[in-house]
Amino acid sequence: MKGVSLYHFASWILGVALGFYFSRIERFHRERVPVAGPALFTSNHPNSVTDAFVVGSSVPRKVNFVATIQLFRLAPVRWLLTQCGVIPINRVKDDPRAMRTVLDTFEACFRVLERGEAVAIFPEGLTHDDPQLKTVKSGAARMALELEHRHDGKLGLQIVPVGLTFSAKERYRSEVLVNFGEPICVAEFLAGYPEQKHPCIQALTKVIEHRIEALILHLPKLERARLIEAVKRLYLDHLLLANRVIHEAVPPQADALLLTQAIARAVDFTAEHHPERAARFTRNLDRYERWLKRLHLSDEELAGYPDQRKLLWRGLATALLGLVLAPVAAYGWLHRILPITFVNHAVRRYAELTVNKTHVSTTAILAGAIGFGGFYGACIAVVHAFLGWRVSLWYGLSLPVASLVAHYYVRAWHRLRADARAAVVLLRAPFAARRLLALRNELIAEIEAARGEVPAETLAPERKSAA
Repeated sequence: MKGVSLYHFASWILGVALGFYFSRIERFHRERVPVAGPALFTSNHPNSVTDAFVVGSSVPRKVNFVATIQLFRLAPVRWLLTQCGVIPINRVKDDPRAMRTVLDTFEACFRVLERGEAVAIFPEGLTHDDPQLKTVKSGAARMALELEHRHDGKLGLQIVPVGLTFSAKERYRSEVLVNFGEPICVAEFLAGYPEQKHPCIQALTKVIEHRIEALILHLPKLERARLIEAVKRLYLDHLLLANRVIHEAVPPQADALLLTQAIARAVDFTAEHHPERAARFTRNLDRYERWLKRLHLSDEELAGYPDQRKLLWRGLATALLGLVLAPVAAYGWLHRILPITFVNHAVRRYAELTVNKTHVSTTAILAGAIGFGGFYGACIAVVHAFLGWRVSLWYGLSLPVASLVAHYYVRAWHRLRADARAAVVLLRAPFAARRLLALRNELIAEIEAARGEVPAETLAPERKSAA
């Protein structure tokens, strides 16, 4: 009971920290999560320890995670992780001479699952900066089949695939989509086990891999990633306004993911069946992007240029709102300077930025909890000592709100400055503006024409694959 209470307290703390770092965490198809009984969550691993934070805060039940034994070196950390249900595992890179502990980890997971609890693992093995799903290791399938076999197929173990999609994992106030797949009944894969262990394990591993791929934007042919990103940038708004692909109510991030998956399938179909059209689009895209680069513009800035009245009104509204919120933003930044400096220093020193971006959010969340929590706590304590609990209470409640206002205030002014610079550039170069807009319209027309040739079943969201 003590461990569960500590787990829920830690989960709440992490939920608060995630709520401050990410502007939104969408949970899609959360109803697919089994509310009781043994469950093995298997997820892609694009963002280091943050992935565990996000999955744990998204599942309405206790989830026991498997983590590298290196995290258990310090006694206080080992005690905390153990109380929160974290199970140590030794990888080859940790200590090749102690691989016996892998079997111990399996047994520890078995005991948890036999109690009807949940375990979460990342079957790719290692976190990585590439958003594509790497080869799924067989450990999850091996563990699940062995345990279900011990109970003669009557344990009722289910594997729940999870897809994590981060809009910009290294950026503060970005968004996350947690996409839950249909549970896999492990007992259905026991036929022939243990006489043919390897084929059974491989079959289940392939299903797990395929289910996770269907929950994220997985691009087997990475050379088409640039085309998919360009089509998404130019055409996603059109699809959102005239959506003929998705016929169910979904949250915004899930909507964007499903439409992007449809774009990826359409690009693959066009490249394979109409290669000349794909080549022509690529040539026009090259010209368009060269012009943008030459004028130091983005596609978003160019897209807003024709509606100059809208840009003007947006600029005036931003300036007026900026004047009204300036005191609140200044108050927020006065309290943000020291903790944000601490967070930035921690990210530069510990997030391994020269390698990849997988540790940025984890470092920022942990450093933010320490920096902001410690500094705000000290400020509240000083105010409480001099002015009492009522003033310190309202003061404490004002700090996170003012901090967010300060952040968005600076972001809005950066956007206003970028819009103004883009407007000046385009007004001073009317020929370039007309040429760029013509190229952009040609690309959109090419997408429209190609879309009409793609079969509807190709664009349709992928259904659950057969076991």
